[in-house]
Amino acid sequence: MGVWQEIWNTVLLEFSDIPDAAQITRITLRLLFAATLGGLLGYEREQKGKAAGLRTHMLVALGAALFVMIPQQTGASIGDLTRVLQGLIAGAGFLGAGAIIIGNRQEEPKGLTTAASIWLTAAIGVAAGIGRESTAVLSTALALVILSFIPWVVRLVERCGRKEE
Repeated sequence: MGVWQEIWNTVLLEFSDIPDAAQITRITLRLLFAATLGGLLGYEREQKGKAAGLRTHMLVALGAALFVMIPQQTGASIGDLTRVLQGLIAGAGFLGAGAIIIGNRQEEPKGLTTAASIWLTAAIGVAAGIGRESTAVLSTALALVILSFIPWVVRLVERCGRKEE
């Protein structure tokens, strides 16, 4: 009986990083929120046939949220959190670089917008992870406007410019 009790106590101790229902609710909401907002941006990219779509954006946002939540839970200093953010920014940039395709030297690079959306998705995940949900929602809304509305405005301006010629 003593061995089983010791095993059980060890298991309980290993999962003691979430001490109460309020903490598990907070963690769950922040992670779900980050994944959902990332998913909105990923869905837009997927609808346009881009390589990095729904799952990629959801995972980037979820990972970014988790990377800032863990130091918060351990009581890390602001300086430590700043170093985590520096790594996240560089890592998301590296991931976004994989979405960029450069053909021959006469062609424009392709995938820059998707790379930028991955980078922004990481920032949105950070905002959700540290409990800045309003900032995360506003950033997502602005990104969706930029990704959806701005191309329409550019096409409209180009058509008007052609008519004047």
